Amino acid sequence: MSCAILAIGTELVRGEIFDTNSRWISSQLTALGFEVTELASVDDDEDRIASTLRRLGDVHEVVVTTGGLGPTSDDLTTQAVATAARVALYRDEPSVEAIRRRFQMVGRTMSETNLKQADFPVGAEVLPNDRGTAPGFTLGIGRARLFVLPGVPHEMEAMFRQQVAPRVTPLAPRNTCQLRLQTFGLPESQVQERLADLEEKLPDVTIGYRLRFPEIEVKLLARADDYAAAEQLAQRALEEARRRLGESAFGHDDDTLSAAVGRALRERGLTIALGESCTGGLVGALLTSVPGSSDYLLLDAVTYSNGSKEKVLGVRNELLRAHGAVSEEVASAMAEGVRRLSGADYAVSITGIAGPGGATDGKPVGTVWWAIATEHGTVTMHRRLVGDRERIQRLAAHIALDMVRRSVLGLAPPSDGVVPADGAR
Repeated sequence: MSCAILAIGTELVRGEIFDTNSRWISSQLTALGFEVTELASVDDDEDRIASTLRRLGDVHEVVVTTGGLGPTSDDLTTQAVATAARVALYRDEPSVEAIRRRFQMVGRTMSETNLKQADFPVGAEVLPNDRGTAPGFTLGIGRARLFVLPGVPHEMEAMFRQQVAPRVTPLAPRNTCQLRLQTFGLPESQVQERLADLEEKLPDVTIGYRLRFPEIEVKLLARADDYAAAEQLAQRALEEARRRLGESAFGHDDDTLSAAVGRALRERGLTIALGESCTGGLVGALLTSVPGSSDYLLLDAVTYSNGSKEKVLGVRNELLRAHGAVSEEVASAMAEGVRRLSGADYAVSITGIAGPGGATDGKPVGTVWWAIATEHGTVTMHRRLVGDRERIQRLAAHIALDMVRRSVLGLAPPSDGVVPADGAR
């Protein structure tokens, strides 16, 4: 059964904001057993929205739209749907009351402009929104069942789970299953080389790749007579892919490297502390993006200046003068200093030149040193990373996380041939 997703908004087609909604909805529909064959975007123009909806409704069985349900003059989705379906609009009084109550909850008075959010095409079923003021709705258009959702991600996601998924699940053919494997440390070209003949050995499996810099996601979609058989085949493909990718595979589905590190620490009752310089707290931000990270993260000291390295972490001034802040010696001293401060089992430091300035003779932009201090001693690693400031910082932070993951799990440390210098594809 074919599905399409339509993202509505001038800010999307102009590239002013990134469309995360379509990717999320696509992953949800795929997990339910649908095949998403089209993602489309259109600006805030009633005629273009309506014509796009007619086209999508003629060739797909399920269409989901996001955006354009607000109270302002450029929110035209509802009117465009009515135009496409050739029906009038009506005002739904229960929705008016729900919107008014929503404003009362936050101590505000509903504006008259918000009343348009309670207008729906005749024949539509209203989909309540308990996270915001814009209800969604569903109706038939062409051969498709159309679901119209707001563009605010947290509202859209809740409504999809509560309102859309229960309605479309019975429509799914349920003969496919997609599993996702998360990797870090190999460029996309090498990941693909290692999985090159897997589709030949498992002809009912299709492999796809998605770069979430610097992590790479491998998507394994299996087709069979029913869902149980497809799931079994997908699991077989996942296990084979994990075997071929080895230590670079750290998780599956929506797993992240920071979540994998946190899980490894928590399961072993271990703690970690950080001393960051060139990454400016990014490693700590990645770790604390995982709920419950207070169980294992004790301290993140952002010691960007030489003075803070001395005063906070106890790095000796003579080390800084003799070797410079970006050096093996200082990285070691930073890790050992943050371990003394925190008492953590693992103490990690990063010091480097993220650019665009700051390079010196023998230390070009992208030069980074890492160190991990434990009760067994201190180990260091050096790389020359390539890219702009943001890429260097992000890759440096992920390399730090991967060093911890490998150390905690007893895996070999990354070698020059394992961690790409630039996250290249």
